[in-house]
Amino acid sequence: MYCAKIISRISFKPWTSRRSIACLAALPETHQMLQKTCRDFADAELIPIAAKVDREQFYPAEQVAMAGDLGLMSIVLDEKYGGTGLDYQAYAIAMEEISRGSPVVGGTMSIHNSLYLGLLEKYGTEDQKQRFIPGYTDGRKIGCFALSEPGNGSDAGAASTTATLKGDRWVLNGTKCWISGGYEAGNAIVFATTDKSLKHKGISTFVVPMDSKGISRGKKEDKMGLRGSSTCQLIFEDCEIPKDNLLGQPGYGFKIAMQGLDTGRIGIAGQALGIAQASLECAVDYANKRVAFGKPISKLQAIQMKIADMSLRVESARLLTWRAAWLKDNKKPFTKEAAQAKLAASETATFCAHQCIQILGGMGYVSDMPAERYYRDARITEIYEGTSEIQRLVIAGQVIKELSS
Repeated sequence: MYCAKIISRISFKPWTSRRSIACLAALPETHQMLQKTCRDFADAELIPIAAKVDREQFYPAEQVAMAGDLGLMSIVLDEKYGGTGLDYQAYAIAMEEISRGSPVVGGTMSIHNSLYLGLLEKYGTEDQKQRFIPGYTDGRKIGCFALSEPGNGSDAGAASTTATLKGDRWVLNGTKCWISGGYEAGNAIVFATTDKSLKHKGISTFVVPMDSKGISRGKKEDKMGLRGSSTCQLIFEDCEIPKDNLLGQPGYGFKIAMQGLDTGRIGIAGQALGIAQASLECAVDYANKRVAFGKPISKLQAIQMKIADMSLRVESARLLTWRAAWLKDNKKPFTKEAAQAKLAASETATFCAHQCIQILGGMGYVSDMPAERYYRDARITEIYEGTSEIQRLVIAGQVIKELSS
């Protein structure tokens, strides 16, 4: 049942926007209402602060809480746990619109929904859900996801962080890196090796409260983009947590991580689409206002070619993202499609941000305009939750398997 949190905020009108969103009018009214609500919220609350968030590197806690009030910070979580209870099609739409306004808020929303609440709902016991979900549905508290380590990068199965069972406690030792939202998170989903002899099959998953004794945060990384979201190391030194904080079965950690990333890639594709759409809108707006050779540069064929290419890529990546979400919602395999969506959308974000800068010329290179920020924010979408190179390996592996059977 769709949550009244979102529906009550607008009165529905037929789809009349000048901006085309591939076949949005063919979707249920709830999805159209959600898109408008998120777009209005982004216009009113996110776009006005985006430059300041980037410049001053502050976490927009107030805006994340406002997104929570709209039901966006638990958008796919079942209503019985306090969630909004929407589907992944809605999630993809919301992620794009929120990220169009602020990729920082969009990224926070993605990690919290997909890699914290999503994994708890799917793999947690009822006791764990009752302990770790309340308070984390409205944006006032967020969770983070700790998989990467200084030495493993894309080799997610090479976890050197260990968890040793001692009596009724797990003791964690090691370091996790590139943890998005590490400074803001109240709980972390952590992956650690419980049996080194089994390699990736010896990795298990734990819920670790960030106030646990023996856990500390490293320095905040000074990043190229998404500067309003903290990224740091999590350092475990004889960090003790209760035995029943194990999420899922022992040795299932790698499987849990990969399934979580499959779902997370739908969110990151939505985030990248938001950046790409913002770049396209910025480019068209500037081209209509900038006069050269006696007419707006939007009349020049060279500019029109760029706008056409940007639009084509955005619409194509959006449909790939929606397809992955549809497959997820209908409980069909979606690993390949999620990788395709993430790859297409992230490379589209970089392409569109690049073309936006080119259309703006010198104005695209200065911070008075958002184009250069779009480019910096876009670049991470080709890296985190699986680099573009990893996405191509995932896609190729699935295609070869499909066509060889």
